[in-house]
Amino acid sequence: MYTKEEEAFIKYWEVQRTKKKRLFRRILVGLPAGMVLMIAILLNFMSGWYKRATMVANTDPSLFIILIIAGIIIVAFTGLFSSYHKWDINETRYKELINRK
Repeated sequence: MYTKEEEAFIKYWEVQRTKKKRLFRRILVGLPAGMVLMIAILLNFMSGWYKRATMVANTDPSLFIILIIAGIIIVAFTGLFSSYHKWDINETRYKELINRK
């Protein structure tokens, strides 16, 4: 009734779904997506294509520090969100396969 791939997923997810992962591990799972987003924001900020924004940024030297802190928060949130989303997708697939049985 199940394909080999589905059986392998069911066995894998039965073990993985009960494991508690640490917060740091969850952030690492989604780190690449968050880093790409933050690098794009920094490149946009540093490019200077919007002259008025560049003038405002140059008037306040603490703005760069605020941008770095906001970037860390964005990366952490993206990492956590993608980790929970991935877990939710696997859980939904597992439940669908079990109900299909």
